[in-house]
Amino acid sequence: MDFMALIKTRYSVRAYKHDPIEDEKLQQVLEAARLAPTGANRQGFQLVVVHTEGREEEMKRIYPRDWFAQAPVLICAVAPVDYQLNVGIVIDHLILAATELGLGTCWIGAFDREATREILGIPEGMEPIIFTPLGYPADAPRAKKRKALEDLVRYEHW
Repeated sequence: MDFMALIKTRYSVRAYKHDPIEDEKLQQVLEAARLAPTGANRQGFQLVVVHTEGREEEMKRIYPRDWFAQAPVLICAVAPVDYQLNVGIVIDHLILAATELGLGTCWIGAFDREATREILGIPEGMEPIIFTPLGYPADAPRAKKRKALEDLVRYEHW
């Protein structure tokens, strides 16, 4: 799939099949994250991969929507506070790689950070920044609503 088709295909999946993710596909998605550019190539992030089977109630403490723990895998991006921008780049690479492989994702930034720290054992000095479920979509994309390009881009000056 070419890049423009890929970014048009990606959507926020909010229903997942219980089908497991093949190890090869999970490794490809994680490799895409590893290859993402980061400030001075410091790669100041960690990814916590959580298999949800049998942990659904525990995961609901982190984010209470049923579809969150419905995915077979959750990935939490963790970094020191000053690396948050890098995490955005890393997760973007991860979700685009997942889309290309037929997997669904959904950016989640509004979750219970204290429950995350406790459940995942996040050490002091590190912040859980973004979660994404990872799995095969059980829903269909809705039409994307986006502003017109001329409402978002200015040339030469404001």
